[in-house]
Amino acid sequence: MPHTARVITVSDRSAAGLREDRGGPLAVSLLRDAGFDCADAVVVPDGADNVEAALRAAIARGAGLVVTTGGTGITPTDRTPEGTARVLDRDLPGIAEELRRRGLTDTPLSVISRGLAGIVDPGTLVVNLPGSTRAVASGVAVLIELAPHVLDQLAGGDHS
Repeated sequence: MPHTARVITVSDRSAAGLREDRGGPLAVSLLRDAGFDCADAVVVPDGADNVEAALRAAIARGAGLVVTTGGTGITPTDRTPEGTARVLDRDLPGIAEELRRRGLTDTPLSVISRGLAGIVDPGTLVVNLPGSTRAVASGVAVLIELAPHVLDQLAGGDHS
């Protein structure tokens, strides 16, 4: 049975129909190609409240992995980490650190991403990715490597 994933794009412009969401559909495609059961991306406006509500909805629908794209930077409306922090029960800082480290191969600006990664008990992995398609591609590659093991561990799997 494939793991279930959900993607949430956080963008005022995409939510208003002013810009095409490219990062969310890319993440969905990559996750599906890796064997995840993944519905189409949901687009929400920037803001901690919007992110929190979208995350809680995805988790309530049974998602094992929830990936956000966008809102991890330092502009005044970039509040994805703040909304995510309200939902997480346990942090996984190593994943967020690895996402920034791998992002350095594309741009030195990856170090200013404030994205978080963590667990919502009992069994959901939540990860924030920046909104650029390069960051999404790089980030999903990391998640494809790590998420199955994390989700198996959350389901009570062995530490092998």
